This record gives sequence, C-alpha cells and structure tokens, in this order.
Amino acid sequence: MPDQSYTDMADKTKNEDNLNTEEKFKEAARVVFTRKGYAATKTRDIALEAGSNLALLNYYFRSKEKLFEIVMLEKITQLFSHLGPTLNDPETTLEEKIERIADNYLDMLLENQDLPLFVLSEIRNNPEGFGKHIKVGTILKKSILVQQLAERKPDIHPIQLFLAFIGMLVFPFIAKPVLQASGAINEVAFDQMMKDRRQLVKDWMKLLISN
Repeated sequence: MPDQSYTDMADKTKNEDNLNTEEKFKEAARVVFTRKGYAATKTRDIALEAGSNLALLNYYFRSKEKLFEIVMLEKITQLFSHLGPTLNDPETTLEEKIERIADNYLDMLLENQDLPLFVLSEIRNNPEGFGKHIKVGTILKKSILVQQLAERKPDIHPIQLFLAFIGMLVFPFIAKPVLQASGAINEVAFDQMMKDRRQLVKDWMKLLISN
C-alpha cells in the first residue's frame, strides 16, 4: 500500500505542475494577444510562444475564445482593481483620493505598459463582453469619489471630471508607440516624462476641482 505522505506529495507536485503549465500558457497568450490582437492570433502561435504543443494547450483551455476570455478578464480586472478601494474610501478627502489614485495607477501602468493599448483595442472590438465582466457605470455612479466630485463641482458632470483624470494618466501609454516611432521620445525620455507627470496630473486635477 503506498505511503500516504508520498501520495499527498505527489498530488501536490502534480497540482503545482498543472498551475505552472496553465500560467505559462496564459502568459504566452497575453504576449501574443497584445502583439497581434485577438483576430490575428492562432492557438498555434500561443503554443509556440509557450514552448509547448497545441494538444496540451487545447487540453487546458479547449479554445482560443476561452483562453482569451480568461486573459482579458484578468487584464481588465488588473486595470480597474487599483481604483476600487480608493473610489469608495469614506475616510479620505477628494484631494487625498486624487493623490492615491494618481500614484497607485501610474505605478501599475509603468509595470504593465502594454495594458492600456490591449484593453482599449479589445473593448472597441467587444464592448458587450467588457460591460458584462466589469460594471464600470454602476461602480462609478455609486462611488464616494463621484459623489465628492458632484458636491465639489455641481456644474460639471462628475463622470466628465473622472474621465479627464483617468485620461491624463492613461493616454501617454496609448500615445507612447507613436511618439517613439516618430522619434519624439525614447524610453528614458518617456520614463522621465511620466515621473514629471505624476505631480502634474495631481496639480491639474486640483485646479479642475477648485471652487
């Protein structure tokens, strides 16, 4: 009869191997979907990027659609998860929320610079899928941040102010490929620009909400 501790260890190793394989495929899918877009990506491309075979990829995820749904949801969640806790913090002022969102969001974007372009392109191609997974409108309407914006500037729709804020943070990452291709900036210059922009966005938002 097999030793139970040995069996448990073997099961644990097998589970870890499965998780590692799944993560390897998901990471490869993130790379290929970002590089080529959903329509142009084939499962064979993802398997090749992962250094594995197509049969194993199909075993874990069944289809390109299923893998894309998983990867897309993770990316969307990643993009918006940095907002949730601050949006609904009842203990912080509007100015404090602006400071925190600017810092946390920029930190996340600098670590995942392909994220805005990927999410933007796929939202355009599949807005229904995006709306199904992330209830952005509901989240914003009920958030304390939006309530504070409405109270501070009742003559301006709070979503206008919120979009201006997020746009100032996100748009440089969307424009980066064009700026680099035109020779306007290089990687070092972009990093310095975003370092300067961190404080500029905070200052611009405080001017927008000032009475």
